[in-house]
Amino acid sequence: MPLTKIQSLGITDGTIVNADINASAAITGTKISNLNDAKAWVNFNGTGTIATRASYNVSSLTDVATGTYRVNFTTAMTDANYCNVASVNYDATTATGSSINVDRGSQTTTYMYLEIRSAAQTADVDRAYIHAAVFR
Repeated sequence: MPLTKIQSLGITDGTIVNADINASAAITGTKISNLNDAKAWVNFNGTGTIATRASYNVSSLTDVATGTYRVNFTTAMTDANYCNVASVNYDATTATGSSINVDRGSQTTTYMYLEIRSAAQTADVDRAYIHAAVFR
């Protein structure tokens, strides 16, 4: 795009200028659109007494069994047809990987389950770094 076209859009030296926005109105913490934003996410320690490191729209975690966790939402999803994604760390102490499953069979508007299995898929395992997010 030629520089003249960018300048005509009101973009100069990294600053977007729009005469239609009231210059006295500060925009702080407000988004123009929440479309495709994560509706919930969590980063937690799944070993010992489980603990949330950081989260958004997650009220609590439930340690259901070894390698199985329930993620409870603060604000319910509009329906249970959301997309949930998750990841888990490699365990350097045992030199083994693992897989994480998001349990679609038990997914509701108020919670979802995460299940972590050993790399060989032979046992459920706890991991220190578990991350999950929900999109709708």
